Amino acid sequence: MTTKQLCLLGLLFFLISYLFFSKVLPDFQLPIDFAHWFNLIGACLLLSFNEVFPKNRFNYIASIVTALGVIAHVGLCTIDFIMFSFGNNDLAREALSIQISNTPSILYPFIIVGPSLLFIGLSLHAINFIKTNTISVLMVIFGSITIGFSFFILKNGVFMLLSCVVFTSGLGLLLYRNEIEIKTNKQKQFPKL
Repeated sequence: MTTKQLCLLGLLFFLISYLFFSKVLPDFQLPIDFAHWFNLIGACLLLSFNEVFPKNRFNYIASIVTALGVIAHVGLCTIDFIMFSFGNNDLAREALSIQISNTPSILYPFIIVGPSLLFIGLSLHAINFIKTNTISVLMVIFGSITIGFSFFILKNGVFMLLSCVVFTSGLGLLLYRNEIEIKTNKQKQFPKL
């Protein structure tokens, strides 16, 4: 499997996780928390974007931020797996939520700030292509901002899913930008009659 294919698989898994989070799909997540498994695997596979984009100083920073975001997603999914394990025990889930809220060393890196680093890192990678693939880059940036906005402010799963579709589509277009450009250039040179 090539690195581009791993990236594409990561985007697919990440998008599927947001289908579960948005509650668009029927809730059949017992006894397995599919949403967080897809999110965890997808986030880990998105680390492959560090390898497919051109290497320069700016991408070096983007790679570090992306890696930190993946680590935070692993922590966030672990916390959510623990929450899921409580089943219908709302008191235990509430107690854990309070404990996490009162522990800044867990709350900020794994709940509030850390997971956002994945979106920031991938957006930083995308910015390298602002001159050549402006629409795709804007899709990535807009999608990453609106995912956070829909999660923290609106608390709207459907808007979060739509934002993720824009985000992953933008990254997918950037991933295959060379193939798209070659196909477009051939069509310009040899138009269909």
